[in-house]
Amino acid sequence: MPEIKCSVTECAYNKDVKCGAPMIQVDHNGVSDAKNSDQTKCDTFKRS
Repeated sequence: MPEIKCSVTECAYNKDVKCGAPMIQVDHNGVSDAKNSDQTKCDTFKRS
């Protein structure tokens, strides 16, 4: 998987500001037709 920057330090997959998850799932954030990143969310997030 390519390097993915992550600044969410509370996430268990955050390793030195990079995502260390084996897979990443991104979903809509309450909208059905996302037009910008604010309308999406990382479903892979896991609290550390």
